[in-house]
Amino acid sequence: MVLTTASKGRGDSGEDDENADHYLNSTFASRYVREAVPKWRMPKKTIPKDAAFQFINDELMLDGTPRLNLASFVTTWMEPECDKLIMASINKNYVDMDEYPVTTEIQNRCVNMIAHLFNAPTGDEEAAVGVGTVGSSEAIMLAGLAFKRKWQQKRKAEGKPFDKPNIVTGANVQVCWEKFARYFEVELKEVKLKEGYYVMDPEKAVEMVDENTICVAAILGSTLTGEFEDVKKVNELLTLKNKETGWDTPIHVDAASGGFVAPFLYPEIEWDFRLPLVKSINVSGHKYGLVYAGIGWVVWRDKEDLPEDLIFHINYLGSDQPTFTLNFSKGSSQIIAQYYQFIRLGFEGYKNIMENCMATAKILQNRLEKTGHFDIVSKDIGVPVVAFSLKDSSKYTVFNIADSLRRFGWIVPAYTMPADAEHIAVLRVVIREDFSRSLVERLISDILKVLKDLDDLPTTSATPINTDTAIKKKTDRQIEEEVTGHWKRFVKERKTGAC
Repeated sequence: MVLTTASKGRGDSGEDDENADHYLNSTFASRYVREAVPKWRMPKKTIPKDAAFQFINDELMLDGTPRLNLASFVTTWMEPECDKLIMASINKNYVDMDEYPVTTEIQNRCVNMIAHLFNAPTGDEEAAVGVGTVGSSEAIMLAGLAFKRKWQQKRKAEGKPFDKPNIVTGANVQVCWEKFARYFEVELKEVKLKEGYYVMDPEKAVEMVDENTICVAAILGSTLTGEFEDVKKVNELLTLKNKETGWDTPIHVDAASGGFVAPFLYPEIEWDFRLPLVKSINVSGHKYGLVYAGIGWVVWRDKEDLPEDLIFHINYLGSDQPTFTLNFSKGSSQIIAQYYQFIRLGFEGYKNIMENCMATAKILQNRLEKTGHFDIVSKDIGVPVVAFSLKDSSKYTVFNIADSLRRFGWIVPAYTMPADAEHIAVLRVVIREDFSRSLVERLISDILKVLKDLDDLPTTSATPINTDTAIKKKTDRQIEEEVTGHWKRFVKERKTGAC
């Protein structure tokens, strides 16, 4: 409870004064909690700061716990020292480059570190081409615009139509690709999935490429299963097709989830700028880049891959400043947090964290398999994700399990696969840095409790029809008595004698 003491009088002696106005303002006993807080209109009067804080804080208690949110790839924990840097820079607008030159320099350092991590052909003294974004969604929009503009310029120069651009992707792409296609009028040609193969098939993808294809988008770390797509195979097949047709269709790699995993765990996998047709890569700093939500990155192979006419130059903030973003103002704190992680952890630190996450994922996978209820859908090589389906969905589904786990605080998503694998429904657990082995044991324990509770429920499956013997339908009264009896036995068994 928030208590505020206020006084109005002639002195500060603390003695009672009948002429002084002494009062005690308690948030939970004040008039402010006796009136409904406006939801859709700004209130007419001010309220004390402690009351405003308490109103919002109380309502936020009903949110889920971020660290128990196993649906999200987004970082939910950082070191206290980094938290301090974030708060110290939270009032800096990144776009004011002339006023905050050090912050601009830090962003450029991050871009170069990422470009070198992705094997960009950039010399030690050269500046890499890239930009920080609000997340991978903005990064993908920018990369897509660059591909579209380059394709349009080439088609115009050749005197060919340039009004029907398309992108080839798998049906497993994140929704930001659909947003880009709809917002910027680009056809999205999706390679359908199939049971047991939940990523883009390279051969089918390259078959769909035509003269209007501005790029093939490959995913390094599918949102559905964490699996890496075979970017090297796409590069090989597309190189052959480009040679046969005279086209120069490029590749973009959506490494939102896997860009900060693959270099540390699978350095032998060629997916980045080592492949000649890969012209741009996006990555989410707020996923396995280990920064709180609000930071993404996009880097290009070289400056020729980013059309100059997409870059704006402004001077009304003090000097000439190039800008290539969808928004203008944005905070600096996440950029500084990214730099902190880079210099704090280094290659060794990131490698250790990713190895630990993968080891935790393996433990969870083994424990799930031992229950005998689940099939593992995710692959061994990919981002630290465990996706699993029910072996038997006749009594209950993965959606029932996800819903039941919420009573223990866990947020575990259940979803169906995209076309043509919609009949497959899975649960998915994202392993982040702060998901410890002890939490794995607790999650398994709670899953087992949920399975037992669901198994103990009365069956709702239909009785097979017998044409020789008429089956009598139960009355509503009989069904009610049966269900009530079951729950009485269930409650009795769970009683422990303690309140």
